[in-house]
Amino acid sequence: MYAYIANGAEDELSLRWNRAAFEDYEFIPRMLVDVSARTQHIELFGQRYASPFGIAPVGLGAMYHFDGDVALARAAHAHGIPYVLSGASLTRLEKVAAAAPGIWFQAYLPGDPREVQRLLDRAAAAGIANLVITVDIPVSVSPDRYARFGFSSPLRPSLDMLWQGVTHPRWTIGTFLRTLAQHGMPHLENWRADRGNPVLSSTLQKDVRNRDNFTWDHIRVARSHWQGRLIIKGIMCGADAVQAREAGADGIIVSNHGGRQADSVATPLSVLAEVVEAAPGLVVMMDGGIRRGADVLKALALGARCVFAGRPFNLALAAAGQPGVETAIALLRDELQRNLALLGLNHPYEIGPTRLRRRAR
Repeated sequence: MYAYIANGAEDELSLRWNRAAFEDYEFIPRMLVDVSARTQHIELFGQRYASPFGIAPVGLGAMYHFDGDVALARAAHAHGIPYVLSGASLTRLEKVAAAAPGIWFQAYLPGDPREVQRLLDRAAAAGIANLVITVDIPVSVSPDRYARFGFSSPLRPSLDMLWQGVTHPRWTIGTFLRTLAQHGMPHLENWRADRGNPVLSSTLQKDVRNRDNFTWDHIRVARSHWQGRLIIKGIMCGADAVQAREAGADGIIVSNHGGRQADSVATPLSVLAEVVEAAPGLVVMMDGGIRRGADVLKALALGARCVFAGRPFNLALAAAGQPGVETAIALLRDELQRNLALLGLNHPYEIGPTRLRRRAR
């Protein structure tokens, strides 16, 4: 499970670069500014949120902690931040949406237009208003960490996995066996309109068929069927941001999939300003490498309207369930609130390029 959360592609260069990119920038603070009334509330797509950050979509949450997808959604809902349910989650989106109204849903669209419509109809019936389509995974990947630690999707039973379960009884009893007892074998519940593969199987392969022919035509098909807001995740250049706008997207998430797909890919932070400039009128967001309140402000200074983080909140989920996620949210919010004061800002959107510069080397 840890290998799944923590992995990066191949030599994990992009994974490391995502964090290192934030070190290339420094703030220019202003002094003697009255910041006693500072707030970090924002509005996205007509919805008010308590902070300019949210929880990114990460699959298999219910394998880190019992009912983990619901725990993540409820923690985000309780603290007023956006939560994006992964299409690779193990809990039906209808259940998560009922537990935490207002969640976003991230879809890996199938190649068949008829199946696209069926999946979008299901999401709409569940009350989803913000649909996130991830476009940066045309083929499946198999990072080195997966091979070293025995992770696959579906998980394959082995003596090594049995030993890991025996030596981690809290997870085995509190998460895996409890899930089996109350819900049965977990499946990929939202990969398609119908129920997907079980999470544990010795023979099945994860269904990634027909995604290497995925084009902007598929986005236009989705747009024609989807009445809510459409957000494209995985954009990494200005030209694709223009394509997204022309295809009818309401927003984009600049992302290299956390460095998990292709290695040696540029960092989202380094291309963010270019993407923002290329597509005026689009709501531009970002994920990748966000760990601190200062990271949030740096991304906002370069034009993002909101940022998302995946690994920190999922590690918090694995450690302590919903209370752990709520603690992680509170830590990030407190850092952001403190940094606003120290930089002389009353709102995160007050920061801009004039308050941030590249560090001299």
